[in-house]
Amino acid sequence: MPKQDTKVFGTSLVSSMRTNFCRSRKRLAKKLQNPRLLRISFHTFRHWKATAIQHQTHDPWIVEEFLGHKSLRSTEIYITYEKTIYESSSDEYTVKVVKDPNEIMRLLEVGFEFVCEKDNLLFLRKRK
Repeated sequence: MPKQDTKVFGTSLVSSMRTNFCRSRKRLAKKLQNPRLLRISFHTFRHWKATAIQHQTHDPWIVEEFLGHKSLRSTEIYITYEKTIYESSSDEYTVKVVKDPNEIMRLLEVGFEFVCEKDNLLFLRKRK
């Protein structure tokens, strides 16, 4: 979409954005019966984005510049977050080859993801 305003969320008042966010968060927490959603704040999104940038670039100076920190020491927490989140997962998969539609549906329901199809066989995988 073309950029029409210098602000990310337009000219809305911060208080109304916060009210709408809190209302939506509360409604979703109740619907999903997950009270942990109530702990999410705008600052949580800042941490998430900084951790994602650290994971993509592996360069703390880019994260520091993005966040506007004056010291790299303030940015070190995102290096720790990134290592904790991403390095604990392995690149090992359980692979299944299936043809039967019922078996495909069962595997997708338990978390397998589609990889490719060859000779009327579907290849699915799931992280170990």
